[in-house]
Amino acid sequence: MDARRARRRAWRRAPGPRMTGARARSAEDWWWDRLAPSGSGYHLLQADSMLLVLPGPGPVRARAHRRTTRRIQRPLPLGPAATAKPRARPRPEPTPVPEQEPDPGWGDRIPLEVLVQIFGLLVAADGPLPFLSRAARVCRRWHQAASQPALWHTVTLSPPLAARGVKSSVKAEKKLLASLEWLMPSRFSQLQRLTLIHWKSQVHPVLKLVSEFCPRLTFLKLSDCHSVTADALIMLAKACHQLHSLDLQHSMVESTAVVSFLEEAGPRMRKLWLTYSSQTTAILGALLGSCCPKLQVLEVSTGINRNNTPLLLPVEALQKGCPQLQPEPCPQVLRLLNLMWLPKPSGRGTALGPGFPTLEELCLASSTCNFVSNEVLGRLLHGSPNLRLLDLRGCARITPAGLHDLPCQELEQLHLGLYGMSDRLTLAKEGSSLLTQKWHHTLRELDLSGQGFSEKDLEQALAAFSDTRGSSHPALYSLNLRGTQVTANTVSSVISSCPGLLYLNLESCRCLPRGLKRAYRGLEEVRWCLEQLLTSRPPSS
Repeated sequence: MDARRARRRAWRRAPGPRMTGARARSAEDWWWDRLAPSGSGYHLLQADSMLLVLPGPGPVRARAHRRTTRRIQRPLPLGPAATAKPRARPRPEPTPVPEQEPDPGWGDRIPLEVLVQIFGLLVAADGPLPFLSRAARVCRRWHQAASQPALWHTVTLSPPLAARGVKSSVKAEKKLLASLEWLMPSRFSQLQRLTLIHWKSQVHPVLKLVSEFCPRLTFLKLSDCHSVTADALIMLAKACHQLHSLDLQHSMVESTAVVSFLEEAGPRMRKLWLTYSSQTTAILGALLGSCCPKLQVLEVSTGINRNNTPLLLPVEALQKGCPQLQPEPCPQVLRLLNLMWLPKPSGRGTALGPGFPTLEELCLASSTCNFVSNEVLGRLLHGSPNLRLLDLRGCARITPAGLHDLPCQELEQLHLGLYGMSDRLTLAKEGSSLLTQKWHHTLRELDLSGQGFSEKDLEQALAAFSDTRGSSHPALYSLNLRGTQVTANTVSSVISSCPGLLYLNLESCRCLPRGLKRAYRGLEEVRWCLEQLLTSRPPSS
């Protein structure tokens, strides 16, 4: 009897909640039901440091699990009831949560046509490489857009700068050639313009790939390339039937290779760039033989190592060899840049040649004294009424009277600057007004740098732009008066008369006030120069 009473007292003193028929609720269960009661449309989500009340039905398992894990364990009863096995309570099955696929991002939601247009704008600005190669690694949609052959119409290929040594250049070119063996068939089917720079040993394999996989090639430029063989050029001319422009400046190419190429592709050639050397005479001989009747652009310039041997150019024979035999007149360009050349004497009683009827651009610029005179210029341009650009920088023997006799009436760009040679020459003091009076209504660019025209002569010449008899303002937007004797009144007058003037060079003009002898670029700077000239002008008596 005493033992039974002792067990009752021990059971009453034992810690823990008392069970009175129904299981007692914990404080945490009370708060869960108070914050998100059943049927309210809200559920609770407990994180490490916060408790969130979210709309919508929540997972049942999470709440039941938290109730069971935080509930204090009930002590086992003593006596015969302790031997009974506890009844297993069925656990609620978890609600299956639908798996969400990862968001592909905005790149996959852009239509392919729009993405190709965006890539085309970037390619037009910076070229296809290396942008398209990097964009193809972003995702499948970008890879599909970057693989469009229409984006690979203009490509420049050059070995890395670090691999341009004698030993490492061959290895780098072979590595790049291995990449081209995959790129050519898959990307270059619509290639139109190709430029190879600093290729020393693998030019022939590259041109072979181009002839096999680039049938639409129209322009090829080889800059500082070696080992260009005649077989490679002939193979290219036979495979690429649309190739009409070839630039070989600053490359080591045998004259026989160029002549063989012109004999194969000459009837369709339109543009040709050459660097003057001892082999240029053979190439010009092929041109004089009418192998390129449709040639529109011919440029011959000197390389880094100047060749002092003058080039004897037969003007009349060149006019007959490139007569522009096309159904529609196309613009023609002749450039002999920084080149010492002599026109072949025409002989007594020899009639003038047919001229260049469609010539629009003639560049004879040189940094040294040359032999271009009024007579030579007349032989070149006596049949060129459509001339638009005339670059005679360094041609100190040309006078305004010789220019005034030219047949062109709508000249837009005239460059007569003398750079670094005016101190050693006797320059003309008058005649600049003959130029502006003839072309003031069409001139857009005028360069008189270093000329020795007097103050009064320049004032009369630039006053032609103040002629208001026409309905529109002068078209002049670039004026170079560097080193001339132009005055402040003349400059302010020409600025006021030409509202579209965007470039004005007044460097080393000793008749101008200090602080204003510099180049002005942009409309704001030119207008600021006008304000300074007007404020610094002495008051008239």
